[in-house]
Amino acid sequence: MEIIKEVSLMQARSKAVKAEGQKVVFVPTMGFLHDGHRELLKAGRKAVGKDGLLVLSIFVNPTQFGPKEDLSSYPRDMDRDLKMAGEEGVDAVFTPGVDDVYPEGFETFVEVAVLSKHLCGETRPGHFRGVATVVLKLFNMVLPDIAVFGKKDFQQLKIIERMTMDLNLGVAIVGVETVRERDGLAMSSRNAYLSESEREAARCIPAALEAASGGASSGVRQATDLIEIMKKIIEKEPVAVIEYLRVCDKESLEDLDKIEDEALVALAVRIGGARLIDNTLVSTRVRA
Repeated sequence: MEIIKEVSLMQARSKAVKAEGQKVVFVPTMGFLHDGHRELLKAGRKAVGKDGLLVLSIFVNPTQFGPKEDLSSYPRDMDRDLKMAGEEGVDAVFTPGVDDVYPEGFETFVEVAVLSKHLCGETRPGHFRGVATVVLKLFNMVLPDIAVFGKKDFQQLKIIERMTMDLNLGVAIVGVETVRERDGLAMSSRNAYLSESEREAARCIPAALEAASGGASSGVRQATDLIEIMKKIIEKEPVAVIEYLRVCDKESLEDLDKIEDEALVALAVRIGGARLIDNTLVSTRVRA
């Protein structure tokens, strides 16, 4: 497994693989890998085959953090990350520095205008501008044919799909289902911020989503009713502070008044020092 820091070397490595008729598959991360990332790498290895190039990037992107957010305290463990990368058959780990991604005088950004305004965009201004910009830059550095992202960050996935299409990037975007702990909590690097009692309280998040899904499949159609179902479950935990609960269109991310067939239920909840997001697709189709 190679560790590549220089942009020019990363580009040369990808070009050499493509010249041999093989594909480059890319999994961008901010590190502190967990089993959710492991599934992304497994999907990447499957997509690229044994002869292609599977690239993992580790870069904590400063432009997607707000002034009061957790950039300085974001968890990092490069040794553990490299161990997992090796276990999952990663061929190259790309670790550019901040100055490589944002050289002195940097002033060019990418913004997906409408999708970025919904959900997390309402309370994190500039966040998705930072995400779209760094992903585009990483695409230009790694030169992938395929890029793999998790569906836990559903809004991010939709924004990257839109940007890739709008800018004719020619990168196929693969979304991987959310990986969960045994009690249903979505795996996230930010779970490391939770104390033991906060971790117990966080179980209200998957419980609320499961209740919303059950409600929809049993006949609840109004978004306000589904939101109330989730709200009652989460508010039972004194340490849980709701940032948003939404029922929205799974493509446009616009709020829905009523579910006609399938919809995205998304939430953001603060528990202690951790801001946790999660989502699920709910359907009006009755469960078998």
